[in-house]
Amino acid sequence: MNDAPRAGSRSPVIRVFDCHLARPADAGGYEYLLLRRASHKIYAGSWRMVGGKLASDETAWQACLREVAEETQLPVERLLAVPYVNRFYEWQQDRINDIPVFVAVTRAGSSPVLDGEHSDFAWLSLEDALGRLPWPGQRDGLRAADALLAGGELLQGFLEIPLPAAPRGSDPSSEGSEG
Repeated sequence: MNDAPRAGSRSPVIRVFDCHLARPADAGGYEYLLLRRASHKIYAGSWRMVGGKLASDETAWQACLREVAEETQLPVERLLAVPYVNRFYEWQQDRINDIPVFVAVTRAGSSPVLDGEHSDFAWLSLEDALGRLPWPGQRDGLRAADALLAGGELLQGFLEIPLPAAPRGSDPSSEGSEG
């Protein structure tokens, strides 16, 4: 019998996720990507991490990888489940949202290609990113992500999500390297 969770068999219900993108900084540590929401989108003008809704057949981490690709086109080298859940009450729907948090690590020096949901981006130090995130739970999630990345390989090993194999030839950095 397979006891692995399936998409849709969640308790509590998981509708959305937060994903902080990190890249190695020249001075050591990491810098974090924030995206400014476009004027025609919910939360227009605010700075946010990658986030989105889960499709009915997706797990939260699968939705995270899909949205990172759609919103930034950045390659994900590592994906970790952050030991923090962003939780808030949504008064319009009279529901509590439990939002899993992830941190995706991309290559040093990489920059996103934005989709229509965002009008700007910035790679920022932890402190500068914390200053731009409007929601307390988002700031706490980013602090937890940073602590996870700084905390060493043992904890990261428990929380790292194995990435699915990329289709052959899908990595732009490998173009022209075949013989």
